[in-house]
Amino acid sequence: MPTELPTEVIFIGGRSGVGKSSVAAEASHLLAQADIRHAVIEGDNLDQAHHQTWREGIDLTGRNLAAIWRNYRSIGYSRLIFTNTVSVLEMPSLSAALGGQVHSFGVLLTADDDTAAQRLAQREIGTALDEHIERSKLAAARLDAASTAHRVRTDDRPLADIAAEILRSAGWLPGAPSPGERRV
Repeated sequence: MPTELPTEVIFIGGRSGVGKSSVAAEASHLLAQADIRHAVIEGDNLDQAHHQTWREGIDLTGRNLAAIWRNYRSIGYSRLIFTNTVSVLEMPSLSAALGGQVHSFGVLLTADDDTAAQRLAQREIGTALDEHIERSKLAAARLDAASTAHRVRTDDRPLADIAAEILRSAGWLPGAPSPGERRV
């Protein structure tokens, strides 16, 4: 009877505006070019609801992650890139939600306040920009103090270089990154 492959997951965390989604998309592109089977899940969307379920002690993120990953596993996937602001602080519970044997690698993306604010200003179209910028600063301080994840600075760096650094560090992609032109 064949043994099921362990789940390999890269948890990408960081403050709002640091480039988590862009870096994950670029990493996915690099893996696809190398024909490496993988999935990407944007964790910030797994519990986006009002009222905030986590405030009520409900781990909707974990439940939804378990359900989605079970579907991927059932068709042969074993590698996952997971993005979420605080994922690097929640790696034990998120790994447990994935079930079975899990090999996890945490990455904390960093950017200075000005870079994050500039990126948020390009993205936010509503009235809450100042609130998002302030929450991003608070998250950066919390993550910096608490996370032991592999740190990768995103300020003024090409996406391909950032993504390749992460994939090489996690052991998913051998070799050096090709110079990228798109920046986060």
